[in-house]
Amino acid sequence: MSEEEQWRRLDPRTLLAGAAVLCGVAGGAALPAVAGLSGGRPLWQAVAWVLAGAALLVLAGTAADWIRLRRTRYRVGPERVDLHTGLLLLKRRSLARERIRSVDLTANPLQRVLGLVKVRIGTGEHTGGESTLELDLVTRAEGERLRHELLARTAAPEETGDDRTLATLDPRWIRYAPVSFLAPALGGAAAGAVMQVSEWFGAQGEVIDWIGDRFQDTSLTWVVVDLVLLATAVGAVGALGLWIEMWWNYRLEREPGGTLRVRRGLFTARSVSLEERRLRGIELVEPLGARLFGAARVDAVATGLAQDDDDKHADLKNLLPAVPRERAERVAAQVLREQEPPTGAALAGHPRAARARRLRWALWTALGPAAVLAVLGLLLTPVLLYVAAGCALVLTPLAVPLALDAYRALGHGVSGAYLVTRSGTVRRTTVALQRSGVIGWTVKQSYFQRRAGLLTLTATTAAGEGAYDILDAGESQGLTFAAGAVPELLAPFLEPAGMEPAGTEPAGTEPARAEPVQTEPAHMPEARPTDR
Repeated sequence: MSEEEQWRRLDPRTLLAGAAVLCGVAGGAALPAVAGLSGGRPLWQAVAWVLAGAALLVLAGTAADWIRLRRTRYRVGPERVDLHTGLLLLKRRSLARERIRSVDLTANPLQRVLGLVKVRIGTGEHTGGESTLELDLVTRAEGERLRHELLARTAAPEETGDDRTLATLDPRWIRYAPVSFLAPALGGAAAGAVMQVSEWFGAQGEVIDWIGDRFQDTSLTWVVVDLVLLATAVGAVGALGLWIEMWWNYRLEREPGGTLRVRRGLFTARSVSLEERRLRGIELVEPLGARLFGAARVDAVATGLAQDDDDKHADLKNLLPAVPRERAERVAAQVLREQEPPTGAALAGHPRAARARRLRWALWTALGPAAVLAVLGLLLTPVLLYVAAGCALVLTPLAVPLALDAYRALGHGVSGAYLVTRSGTVRRTTVALQRSGVIGWTVKQSYFQRRAGLLTLTATTAAGEGAYDILDAGESQGLTFAAGAVPELLAPFLEPAGMEPAGTEPAGTEPARAEPVQTEPAHMPEARPTDR
């Protein structure tokens, strides 16, 4: 048996990592346990019982880890990667090397101190755990060896020497962390944690009284405003800390053979590899806070990037954090090997009927709850009438500008080999999707869309979210665009618009215009769906 085919075992220092985690768990539970046991016996007895229980927990867990270590082995052969593991039931799993698409490395602070990493080998298929092998844990050198060996591809002659760095961390990017949606969420979580911990110790009333004493000479309105500002400030600090932990040491590289590698993380180091042949496009994401400051982030649209349930902090599709939009588009163009970023192409606007739909949605969202509260106020108590008026006065001035902004964001077009679509206001996204990666079109039209002469086109693909929408396009405009963007995919289901009876254009809408497409045929006639 060659050295490549030899069975290997996990690193023995796995036992130290597991024992340290168990000690931390036992230490966290020790204080509440001592407090509970000391009620009917001397303190020293309670401490002794807790220490004995903690020792038993650590010993039992370490023994289970030792058995797992002895019963786990793996082998990298010329055609397959095999993993045998299991405590009572031995599991034998195997992946064909030609199907392997990712080898990701992660290590928390303790594992980094011990020089260990967790290796996740995946095929990029959405079949749950059957498409992934995990080695928990091996040495960092062994993890890097596996990554290079399993992702080794023969580079084309023109790609030789194309190993270069596409982006590295710029500390100035941290200024976009406090304006993310995480800041208010973290602030609210911090306030909830304070109240929960105070309740555990029976001091929640004292905490509320202390806060009340601080604002005893302040009106209720300013109390609410001050507390919201305080929670937002705390959340901003938390967002800064989370950004540092997630993106410190960030580096985006292109390796020989066509592999993109993202490395990041301060305490928990992450290394994510993505084959370029799995890449079907990119997504330029502009959350409202970041967009107000001219920032955007870049996500990959690729096959096999499902979110792992056991790793909530690792979003595998993130290629670039929030950075100035110009820089994000340059990096996107480099990732796609394009001279100009497809997301910067001029996009066709949508009919005015799409604006009317968004305004109606916005007014319904703002005035609907107010109407419900008003009805309840008439039936129950006049106080709810004032609440309803307050909701209407506050929500309507917010909803209308957001609806107009959502309409201005609508757009679609073609940039070279990419289909581009844009939508959203709170979270605006611009998707550049390879036209060759579109495997189907779905045309949806509700009753109200039919009356307005609109439809929603959905480009189906095997990558990313699986489907990307072109919302509320004109009927002929959208169908003609779809037929030209991906030739021969939708054409059999269309017939020339000249056969359409006159006078069928919906009232109150702009005439739909054909979108020029930069592929053959260069200009297509207006079209509408047939009865097929």
